[in-house]
Amino acid sequence: MFAASSRPAIAVPLLGQLLLPLCAACVIAALSAPAQAHDAKPTAAKPQGWSYPFACCANYDCHEVSQTSISERPEGYVIKDTGEVLAYSDRRIKDSPDGEFHWCAHEAGLDAGKTICLFVPPSSY
Repeated sequence: MFAASSRPAIAVPLLGQLLLPLCAACVIAALSAPAQAHDAKPTAAKPQGWSYPFACCANYDCHEVSQTSISERPEGYVIKDTGEVLAYSDRRIKDSPDGEFHWCAHEAGLDAGKTICLFVPPSSY
């Protein structure tokens, strides 16, 4: 006949009692980790670069644009590529940490090309 293994019957429930809290802690840590944003390229004003806020870029929607891509009109900032106008009081307008224009826009879907955030240099007047 076969020899029965001599595992204690209590070993399996004890293992489950240890793994469940460990798995729960891992899930909580993963869900509560801060969202990471991607970085703007280094400039003379910010040689180390800077991070776009996650709310503006979702890790890929932001990039520096030339000053000729954005114009200032009495009604607000005009995005030349799309013709979109953002009033100066629009909450999507942010101060640019490096003094350059940075445009964050949806890349695809129904909102493709719509501005999420626009980082603008400080006014010169």
